Amino acid sequence: MKAIVYERYGPPDVLQLKEVEKPTPKEDEVLVEIHAASVNYGDSAVVRGEPFLVRLMGYGLRKPKHKIPGGDIAGRAQAVGSNVKQFQPGDEVFGDIGGCGFGAYAEYVSAPESALAVKPANITFEEAAAVPQAAVVALQGLRDRGQIQAGQKVLINGASGGVGTFAVQIAKSFGAEVTGVCSTRNLDLVRSIGADHVIDYTQEDFTQNEQRYDLILDIVANRSISDYVRTLSPKGTYVAVAFNPVSLFLGSLISMIGSKKVTSLSHKPSAEDLVFMKELLEAGKVVPVVDRRFPLSEVAEAFRYVGEGNARGKVVVTVEQDSK
Repeated sequence: MKAIVYERYGPPDVLQLKEVEKPTPKEDEVLVEIHAASVNYGDSAVVRGEPFLVRLMGYGLRKPKHKIPGGDIAGRAQAVGSNVKQFQPGDEVFGDIGGCGFGAYAEYVSAPESALAVKPANITFEEAAAVPQAAVVALQGLRDRGQIQAGQKVLINGASGGVGTFAVQIAKSFGAEVTGVCSTRNLDLVRSIGADHVIDYTQEDFTQNEQRYDLILDIVANRSISDYVRTLSPKGTYVAVAFNPVSLFLGSLISMIGSKKVTSLSHKPSAEDLVFMKELLEAGKVVPVVDRRFPLSEVAEAFRYVGEGNARGKVVVTVEQDSK
């Protein structure tokens, strides 16, 4: 089968399209014929091996432990192991396999049953591939770390990116009043996915105005903690979900500054949360925003595009099935 392989850490140029052996599923695994994958900032960090802390998280100290990168997948079950109970060949599935060996940028992958969920029936494989990591990060940040409640004033800093576009819609589904922070060119996009208010960060510094928020979900982490704390309501919560050294180091620690809570999210792939997202997606309460699509052979170019920081929503990798 064809797969994107890398033997050393480095820039996107280290990613090479090669022929590799097709995997065989173990007893608790599903062999997935991949139709689409997506690119997350974390995927890029793992390929670069930077920040160095990612190497200490089990990905390989001097060289990559897992040769085929990529966590988000959507595809069709081709075969199942003898102990698999939830899926049968032909089932459409999606999932985040970043916690169990990666391997999304390939024609096939063997993934644990526990990492997968049934794909929402009303969206395409490409849209489904955009969901697993970004949507679950947003969900866990808002619901689990932020304890979001209906009627709260919630601010999403970085509202037009992969996590942000999901966060705006998920927060609205919980009944929050949502403010999205983004650049000028993305104001209409953020409004279109349900934000009640939008702030153009090139024109206004939300930490300097008089508005206070019950919950801030920070995907950018480009200001001091004191700036964010000042912007919180008296019992407000700040949650950082940025993939940077500070957030990685803090993990799930919670600090109290007076009556205000400051924390970050240590994201964990969760099939249970994917089922939760499936219900929102099938109900039409959340719609994946896909910016660009790249073929499997152009994963390196997809990484470069994501690295520029201008993606609106998610960047998806398509895997052509007629090549088999």
